[in-house]
Amino acid sequence: MARSLQSWLGSCLLVSALGMVPPPENVRMNSVNFRNILEWESPAVSEGNLTFTAQYLSYRKFQDVCTSTTLTRCDFSGLSKYGNHTLRVRAERADERSPWVTLIFCPVDDTDIGPPGIHVEALADSLHVRFSAPRIEKEHETWTMRNFYDSWAYNVQYWKNGSDEKHTVACQRDFEVVGNLEPWTTYCARVRGLLLSQNKSGQWSQTVCEQTSGAEAAPSWIVVAAVLGAAVCGACLLLLGCSALTWCVYKRTKRAFSRGNALPQHLKEFLSQPQRHRLPFVPFPRSDDSEVFDKLSVVAELPKGGGQDAGDLCSLGPPSGWDPPAT
Repeated sequence: MARSLQSWLGSCLLVSALGMVPPPENVRMNSVNFRNILEWESPAVSEGNLTFTAQYLSYRKFQDVCTSTTLTRCDFSGLSKYGNHTLRVRAERADERSPWVTLIFCPVDDTDIGPPGIHVEALADSLHVRFSAPRIEKEHETWTMRNFYDSWAYNVQYWKNGSDEKHTVACQRDFEVVGNLEPWTTYCARVRGLLLSQNKSGQWSQTVCEQTSGAEAAPSWIVVAAVLGAAVCGACLLLLGCSALTWCVYKRTKRAFSRGNALPQHLKEFLSQPQRHRLPFVPFPRSDDSEVFDKLSVVAELPKGGGQDAGDLCSLGPPSGWDPPAT
């Protein structure tokens, strides 16, 4: 800042002597969470419309960021977060140019820490405070200010609502539990980022107030976990019940159909021994009225020593009293 002030005073003396366009005044960097905005003011003594050009030094050559703008600010958020950067701005009117006003800026050292996010929940006689580091514009959503500092910590401040006495707690985690509070009392809390290595504090978050209770209450996440666990167990039991019912129905159906295709045991025993069990089946009459007979020949046995020859045998007739059946 002293170097910038000396440069500005020298430029003013040169302008007053030569009658040139006066340079911008009160040049400063407004940087919060690496959102780097170079700001300045128009010179107090100026005639006509002024425009401004802002540049930064890159590899021994200045690069334009804002050219011929009527605004008194320029966004330098695209600069690397590490190292010193040389910035400069000048005023312009037609073909006239003012001297440059130069500024040295190191984002990781000079940027301010914005307010963190905060969530407060009162459980019994304690406050459960959760907070999140400030996010960075034009970076991945998971990147926060905490990713760029190894000595990142938080300052948590809490107090009884309406009281001027405040208590401060330092922690390096993303949550803090403040206990032993008075029951049925409203407490307020806020938090800010802290760089231990630089002894640098950030901006306070918004203030959140909650009332404690007198009875022990389970945290909301425990209640949600219990409900989800009960739902999962119920679903598993229902699935097991449906599986068991389906298996029983399958077994009973299979047994019923398999019994219908099998013969009774007593019938199996009867068919295995048909000679011992002859049923007096009555044959059904043939559909054809004609009967079919086979020819039967009867041969008489001759007594031993008999004198009959073969011719006598042929002369034998049927026995007496036998009549052939009618055809």
